[in-house]
Amino acid sequence: KATHYFFSRLMISLNKEGVVQFSLSRRRWVWDEEKILSRKVPDDVAKLLTGAICQLSPDVQAGLCALSCFGASVDVSIVEILERYLDLQLKSSLEVAVKECFLDKIN
Repeated sequence: KATHYFFSRLMISLNKEGVVQFSLSRRRWVWDEEKILSRKVPDDVAKLLTGAICQLSPDVQAGLCALSCFGASVDVSIVEILERYLDLQLKSSLEVAVKECFLDKIN
């Protein structure tokens, strides 16, 4: 599972940098091999994940930090309580985390 996650995060990162992208006209993936080869790629998942988290806004990082205290899954009612007590916009921050593939939203 870690290898799959590492590969997924790496591909997302390369796509965001514009090094790997899908060409609609060619109907296939295209990439810049020189840029990929010259890029420093972390050798483990933790370094890749840390780098990706550091690129998130402070609000999204705070939301992930708050959620991490509750384990693998959290009910939306807990998120709403946290929003009130911490005076954070957790739902919008967590939506960004979902969009960036750091979280999965169930229902």
